[in-house]
Amino acid sequence: MQLDQAQPFPYTFNLKSTALVIIDMQRDFIEPGGFGESLGNDVSLLSAIVPACQAVLAAWRDAGGLVVHTREAHRADLSDCPPAKRHRGNPSLRIGDPGPMGRILVAGEPGNQIVPALAPLPGEIAIDKPGKGAFYATPLHELLQQEGITHLVFMGVTTEVCVQTSMREANDRGYDCLLLEDCTESYFPAFKAAAVDMLRAQGAIVGWTATSDQLLSLLATPPARQQHC
Repeated sequence: MQLDQAQPFPYTFNLKSTALVIIDMQRDFIEPGGFGESLGNDVSLLSAIVPACQAVLAAWRDAGGLVVHTREAHRADLSDCPPAKRHRGNPSLRIGDPGPMGRILVAGEPGNQIVPALAPLPGEIAIDKPGKGAFYATPLHELLQQEGITHLVFMGVTTEVCVQTSMREANDRGYDCLLLEDCTESYFPAFKAAAVDMLRAQGAIVGWTATSDQLLSLLATPPARQQHC
């Protein structure tokens, strides 16, 4: 498949060797009462991308592509959460504190679950990660290698933190990465714009970008015509 509308130039991939990676679309960041709101952010900016992400996820599943979900999550005893991370930002609720949806950013708590519209299905990869990047202290690279994955399509939040970190980690490991611009968001729109520019600068130094409509159109195209779309 070739996505001719991708920036800064066409993105070519084989569905069998490509995974859709959905970064941290969890209640703690997306819904009121979670960690994102405790930092003083307007979480409605992030929840606005859920429909576009849902459309891509459905199409990707229909096409038979591999799906990966990540959650930023810590152990109940916080042994994998450095004090510097827990104390940073002066939030009203810190990681591990009880909140409206359970303990903030703790694995297994209600707020740490992926929003229902994007919930993982049996057989899809779901990774709990203690850091910003999807590859740090997780088995993700090994799991992708077992599946023969060479290309990654990214969605999720936030653009300039966990999404960008994960794309940079993936780039260092040799994956060709595409970011869907309308399927990622930041609490700070200017930060998203800057991150998107940085990722695709200098000839896709980190990766490519495109829109969900462009990818959906390609996935809906008959196989014989896909290389021309």
